Amino acid sequence: MCHVFKQKPRCWISPSFLLFNRGRLSSDMSGLNASIGYFLSVVTSAGLVQALPQKWPRFSVLSELAASFMLVACWLEIQTIVEVGQWAGGLGQDVTVTMLFVLLLTHGVLCPGTSGNPSLAVQKFLQLEAGALPTALAVAAQFVGAHLALLAARYYWSLELTDMHMIKNLMWRECSTSLLVPVVQGFSTECACALSFHLIQLNLRRRSALIRVPLIAVLLTFFSHIARSYTSAFMNPSLAYGLTFHCPGFTFKEYAVVYWLSSLTGMTLALLLYMGHIPRLFARNLLYCQKTRFRVPTGDKSEKKKKK
Repeated sequence: MCHVFKQKPRCWISPSFLLFNRGRLSSDMSGLNASIGYFLSVVTSAGLVQALPQKWPRFSVLSELAASFMLVACWLEIQTIVEVGQWAGGLGQDVTVTMLFVLLLTHGVLCPGTSGNPSLAVQKFLQLEAGALPTALAVAAQFVGAHLALLAARYYWSLELTDMHMIKNLMWRECSTSLLVPVVQGFSTECACALSFHLIQLNLRRRSALIRVPLIAVLLTFFSHIARSYTSAFMNPSLAYGLTFHCPGFTFKEYAVVYWLSSLTGMTLALLLYMGHIPRLFARNLLYCQKTRFRVPTGDKSEKKKKK
């Protein structure tokens, strides 16, 4: 409160106001520290599992499981901060966007040969870069990793380490869905984002990792930010399964149409536009003409005619 005297104005701050703000600041920091500790434990666990296939190549499918587990488990905590953190932990949108970018960047660095994304696994299959059985095992491992991440996050929330996690533990069955628009509009949004993402990803796949990984992280963060009022632009079927399929508001089939069918449709269209055909389905280029690189010199033909 400010009391104005005859000589000069003077502001007086009550001790209760200071104690309240000090408690709120400490609560904000404790919530952020708990989230950072959770991120570190998840990343460490996924990194240890990622190291197993290097010793035992037979268990290479565990790499996809670990990549999906790390992505979904950390994204669930970021989603918690978005839903509850602003009024229970004082964490704003700038914090969540930064955390999401750091997560995607870390995921790209620690999982260079794996994606944790069924759409990218199917893309390799359509490009004749992987067989049917390895693709099916990779997709199954990605969904198993997403489900394990959901179970791990629920256990972490049940510990109620902070006020934010206590509230999340009470309301996790009534979570807010990421699909905020009708099914048709959601399908169109996810398909457009997936088409754009896969086109850029196909053009960047032969680039150096120093360029490719940060650009992909920036791109995914950008899509997630601009589409947060529509579908959140997951463009990853296993990620969407772990984040929003358990939330009320839509049926499982509606979620599958928006987050599974649209991602695969956008990926297929991007591959068709990039290569001109789908190698697994069509050997002939359907969109672009194939011109020969080498031409027969005209001088050789004239010399042959003179000899005859």
